[in-house]
Amino acid sequence: MAPSRMETKPVIFILKTLLLLHSFIFWVTGVVLLSVGLWWKFMLGPYMLLISSSPSNAPYALAGTGAAIVLFGLFGCFATCRGRPWMLKLYAVFLSLVFVIELVAGISGFIFRHEIKGTFLTSYSEAVMWYNGYDERSMAVDSVQRTLHCCGVQNFTSWFSSVYFPASGIPASCCVTYVECSKADLKNVTLAAHKVYRQGCYELVVSFIENNMAVIAGVTFGIAFSQVVGTSLACCLAHFISTNQYEMV
Repeated sequence: MAPSRMETKPVIFILKTLLLLHSFIFWVTGVVLLSVGLWWKFMLGPYMLLISSSPSNAPYALAGTGAAIVLFGLFGCFATCRGRPWMLKLYAVFLSLVFVIELVAGISGFIFRHEIKGTFLTSYSEAVMWYNGYDERSMAVDSVQRTLHCCGVQNFTSWFSSVYFPASGIPASCCVTYVECSKADLKNVTLAAHKVYRQGCYELVVSFIENNMAVIAGVTFGIAFSQVVGTSLACCLAHFISTNQYEMV
C-alpha cells in the first residue's frame, strides 16, 4: 500500500531542501570554474607558453564548463522548486554527464602528468635558449625566476648556452639581491655563481606538481562524486513526486 500524501510531504520537503543545497553548491562550483578559466586566460596566458609551444584550449574549456554549470545549477534550483519530474530527470542527466567529464579529466591529468612534465622541460628549455628580455615568453621566464627564487632550467648554468648570455650575461631576474648584481657580474661566470639563485626552476615546478598532484586529484574526484549525490537526490525526488502525484501548492 502506497504511503499517504501526508506521509510523503516531509520526505519530499527534505529531498527538496537537500537538492536545493546541492544545486547551490553546484552553482558556486560553476562560478569558480568560470572565474579560474577567465583568470587563466587573461592573467596566466604568458606562463602557458612555458608549458606548451602552442596556445592552450584549457582556459576556454574551464570557462565554458563553468558557464554551463552556472546555467544548469540555476536550472536545478528552478526544477526543484517547481517539482516537475521531467525537469528533475533532465537535471539528473546533466549531473551524470558532468560526473563523467570530471572523472575522465581527473584520470587523464593523473595518468599524463609525466608527459606534462616532459613538455614543460622542452618548452622551458626553448624559452631560456631564445630568451631576449622583452617578448612574452621571456617576461614569463623572468616572473617565474623571481617568484620561485630559481635560475635557469636545471641551474644557472643553463643560461650559458642561451643566445642572450654572450651579449648580456645571465638575466637580472636570477639575482638574489638586485643591488649587489651588476651587468659585469652577470657576464662573469665565476662572479655570477655567487650572485644568482643556484636552484633550477624545472626542479621546483616538478616538485610542486608531484607534491600537489594527490591533493588536486582528490579534490577533482571529490567534486565529481558529489554529482552522484545530486543525481540520486534528483531521481529520488522525481520518483516520489511521480509515484505519489505530489503537487506543489
